[in-house]
Amino acid sequence: MTAGGPPADTRTGPDGTAVRCALWRAMHVRADPPPHVLEDEIGLRIADPDDGWRTRPDMDPQATRGFRAAVVARARFIEDLVIEQAGRGVDQYVLLGAGLDTFAQRAPEAASHLSVFEVDRPGPQEWKRRRLTALGHGVPDRLHLVPVDFETSGGAWSEQLTAAGFDPGRPAVVASSGVTMYLTEEATAATLRQIARLAPGSTLAMTFLLPEDLVAEADRPGLRASTAGARGSGTPFRSFYTPEEMLRLAREAGFGEARHVPGTVLAERYFAGRTDGLRPSTGEDLLLATT
Repeated sequence: MTAGGPPADTRTGPDGTAVRCALWRAMHVRADPPPHVLEDEIGLRIADPDDGWRTRPDMDPQATRGFRAAVVARARFIEDLVIEQAGRGVDQYVLLGAGLDTFAQRAPEAASHLSVFEVDRPGPQEWKRRRLTALGHGVPDRLHLVPVDFETSGGAWSEQLTAAGFDPGRPAVVASSGVTMYLTEEATAATLRQIARLAPGSTLAMTFLLPEDLVAEADRPGLRASTAGARGSGTPFRSFYTPEEMLRLAREAGFGEARHVPGTVLAERYFAGRTDGLRPSTGEDLLLATT
């Protein structure tokens, strides 16, 4: 689940939600004791917030600890999936709504064996390209920044992906993290249909927000605050799904296999045995589907 924050001019700069997630990943390293589920401060350097970023209300170390735990858990799950599939010979990784993802910079050895395609809106993509260059990371040959607007492109995003060097005849891992809540159901269904047509052996990991009645009672105020904040920042949540609804969309799109991965599974996998009580907030689950 994500929380709302100040609006960003996404024509020329990063999406506010992408910045927030990058800062939460950094806060996990700076505010939570080890072991860290994910170590990512590169996103913080890309975002380049002002010196007082840790005093932002949406960075409160106690009030937002469940949010940042959920963000690092889903990122770790997806990256573990990518590395697992790479071990099976899958060498294409597509991130839909990539935001300030830093896998290619944090894991250069793993990324060197992959073609990584980061798909996002044109303004944030161009901004990120400039920031990567300014920080000395650059955009290596195996990293492709693909500018797309999912709501207006229809099926064209897959064509733009192919034009960037993606081979639809070879399997890929596709990740869509923290995106579906901002899209209409029609846009998400269209995206699922495009992915379901990829080569056999392709895998999709897609997060989705649950309706309030399926969220733990303790986390419902956070969901309401997130929803209000997203609306206030000009990027309202448009879609919530029950697991059954998301599985239906995947099957109607043509996936050969689809299963629901509850957020509680990620909590057990990555946070069991912690003595600080850090756990992801409930409210965001995953669809895992294969072609």
